[in-house]
Parts: sequence; structure tokens; C-alpha cells
Amino acid sequence: MLLQRERCCLLIVDMQERLLPAMTGTEPLLHQAGILIRAAKRLDLPILVSEQYPKGLGHTDPGLRALLGNEVQPLPKTHFSCADDPDIRAGLQSLAREQARDQAVLVGIEAHVCVLQTALGLPRLGLAPFVVGDAVASRRPESREMALDRMARDGVEIVSTEMVLFEWLGQAGTPEFKELSALIR
Repeated sequence: MLLQRERCCLLIVDMQERLLPAMTGTEPLLHQAGILIRAAKRLDLPILVSEQYPKGLGHTDPGLRALLGNEVQPLPKTHFSCADDPDIRAGLQSLAREQARDQAVLVGIEAHVCVLQTALGLPRLGLAPFVVGDAVASRRPESREMALDRMARDGVEIVSTEMVLFEWLGQAGTPEFKELSALIR
């Protein structure tokens, strides 16, 4: 199934300042997430951001917060799965019901805990999860790989940043294409 931008939302899972330094591949992770945030904002896609226990783990990375701007407010959670957190679940269900946003593009950390549990839980809410493989991380590379393998076996679409970008764009020759394709050059 292809992503359709009018059906998508972007879900950024726990990209927090105290968690990120422990991850493998933090720099490329932040770079890819930044591309997707810029694209989602340019294409007017809804963005949801979760923060796992922010009191102890800090808030969303300042660089990402700057890209998100003030219109996107992170939602705190204690459940590992965003699908199990009442506030985030309500936000996702509202997007699905009111805007027909039934495809969720996921980026974040940790791939084998919160991202995995969210991706496996979203179908219960009527949402198709698309996990951006080059925009998720774990402390150990093997944990990330096992998570991506498990999600794929369980029917979660594993995609790349470029796949998402070009599926959201749909065609060349538009002002959006010119602007957003420059992000990956």
C-alpha cells in the first residue's frame, strides 16, 4: 500500500533530549526526522509528538522542537505504546474520524520498545502503521534490527524517509516537489 498524504499523519515517538545520547546513530536519526517534519509541515499533515515520562527523561530534542514550532505540543505518556495512552489515542482517533487520517508514519525511539508497541497497537485503532526504518533507533543496533524484522513479520510497513517523501509528493513538477526534493540532495 502506498502512502497518501491526505490520509497520513506523522507520529514522532519519544525523541527526547535525555534519551537520544544513549541511542546508536543519533545524528542520522535526527537528520531524517527533520526531513519528515519539514515535509509534513509543508504539506499540511498533522503531527503528533509523544514524550515518555518527560519529568524524568526530558523533553523533545531542542532542534526538533524548533522545527515543529509552537503549534505542535508534545503529549506526555507513561504507556510504552502511544496507542495505549488515552490522550494520544484520542488524538489519533480524532484525526482518523474527522480528517480520514488512517495512515500513521512513525519515527522515533526506542525501536524495540515504544515504536514497536505503538506500531503493533495502531491497527486496533483502525490506523495503518508505516515505520520509517532510517528514522528509528535503539541503544543497540541489534535491538533495532530485531524490532524492524518483527514489525515487518506482523504486517507493519517498513519504509525509508525517501519513500515517505516521494509518496507524499506523488509527482514531480510541483512547487512542493522542487522545495522538498532538495531536502534529500
